[in-house]
Amino acid sequence: MHPDDMEALRGIFRTEARELLMGMERAILMLESTQDPEVLKGLFRAVHTLKGNCLMMGFPDASELVHSVEDLLQMFVARTLPASASVVTLLLQSVDALRMLLGVPGEGRVAADVDPAVIQGRLMQTARAGGTAGEPPVLGKVRGVLPEALGELPAPERTLRVGLDRLDRLLDLTGEIAISRGRLTAMLEQAERHSPAELLEAHQETDRLYLDLQELVLKARLVPIGRAFQPFARTLWELGAATGKQVRLETGGEDVEVDTTVVELIRDPLTHLVRNAVDHGIELPGVRQARGKPPTGTLRIHARQEAGAIVVQVSDDGVGLNRERILQKARATGLLGPNEERDDAELFQLIFAPGFSTAERITELSGRGIGMDVVWRNIEMLRGSISIETREGAGTSFTLRLPLTLSIIEGFCVGVGEDTYVLPLENVFECVELPLEERGTGATGLLHLRGHALPYLRLREHFAAEGPRPERESVVIVGHGRDFRAGLAVDSLLGQAQTVIKPLSKLFQHLPGLSGSAILGTGRVALVLDVSSLLRSLLPRPFIRVA
Repeated sequence: MHPDDMEALRGIFRTEARELLMGMERAILMLESTQDPEVLKGLFRAVHTLKGNCLMMGFPDASELVHSVEDLLQMFVARTLPASASVVTLLLQSVDALRMLLGVPGEGRVAADVDPAVIQGRLMQTARAGGTAGEPPVLGKVRGVLPEALGELPAPERTLRVGLDRLDRLLDLTGEIAISRGRLTAMLEQAERHSPAELLEAHQETDRLYLDLQELVLKARLVPIGRAFQPFARTLWELGAATGKQVRLETGGEDVEVDTTVVELIRDPLTHLVRNAVDHGIELPGVRQARGKPPTGTLRIHARQEAGAIVVQVSDDGVGLNRERILQKARATGLLGPNEERDDAELFQLIFAPGFSTAERITELSGRGIGMDVVWRNIEMLRGSISIETREGAGTSFTLRLPLTLSIIEGFCVGVGEDTYVLPLENVFECVELPLEERGTGATGLLHLRGHALPYLRLREHFAAEGPRPERESVVIVGHGRDFRAGLAVDSLLGQAQTVIKPLSKLFQHLPGLSGSAILGTGRVALVLDVSSLLRSLLPRPFIRVA
């Protein structure tokens, strides 16, 4: 077989191995809490399948390791091996070792400190000792996949499984579009025989089929958001072992479908929220009991679909946010003046500021004020928003609101110089004419709007647009979230249009204020503005609020 073909096969194998390892991890975690024989049977099937595939794809070391796992699992079946914490840890580290050997990335987590040879030796030793795993491996210390080794691994192939029925419908639609286009072309070639109304009807029929195709393609990209929740069972298990806390994970809404890119990008924010909830929110068992709570804390991750958006809620029943401590920290770091006050919603948003932390000590899990900033930026990148509800002593809930798809947006087009820019319509609140006294030059300014001073950014200056200045300028009031507003001064308002977002090339990906490009109906290219980035350049935190 040609080496390229073999590597292509290995890419497919790694995708399947990733799913098998994820299923193995989930089943291993369940061994401690369930006697359901189907769990063990399912685990056995996954292990046996993986062993055969590893050997066939040229991974003999991985196949031998899986064989040792299989031997140990056989002892579970024979009821000669209990699912002790040390055995479960050993099996989980076997999964990490297999990921390393196969070049399969972990599910949003850093590989544990594993050496495949050591893990295999420990598996064999445990089997020979009749289930005594010895000292459990240390958790939280990472060696695992070394950075240099990561660089040698091929990038995982991005794949998506689509039902055959849906593919058949896509094929049918492309055929219908081809027929409709042929009919329209024939009518246009003999336009003198058809009335304008007939030509328009033929065009509208083709257009309808295109819209059906677009909708079907968008649906094909939808996957259950539960895929993003799956790794957290392992994460909580390890965090509990590292902190001495007892935490139960409850998930809901796993079947809610969302664009596959959203599932990929939401994993990091969720990881930081979960780690913070365990480290700072949920108390130690003794403390919880002293406060009249059950010793085991609960972390809930629920998803639901709501008015064209996906809402993900991460909540815990821990101590809640300490308002007074956040206020003091904000004043100490200059985010607020010495006597400045904020209502709860605005004050709690400050925990997303870079470097902001009220933790008294820095741990391996959190305390540097980085994680929540990552959450904020990733949610912004997804064009989403995040809000906080908290009650001291009762827990905290983070609500993430995200778009269902990142590929197509309802856009609002504006003209600046000879160029067209697209704003996501969800960020546009209203448009007003810039007062005569504000017209002219200057990149920024202040607009008085209904008794409030509203900062605005003049895009002509920001993007150094060329061409004659317009006689009149307009200001598009934009915002991110419900209360925060700023203005973008533009030359002209061009109206609303559905926009297919194309990613920027690597050369332009890091330019502030831009999130993509789009092809206009005229064939020209328009740049899609990143409103959050523009707001950051214009407004210091906390943002200005407009009533």
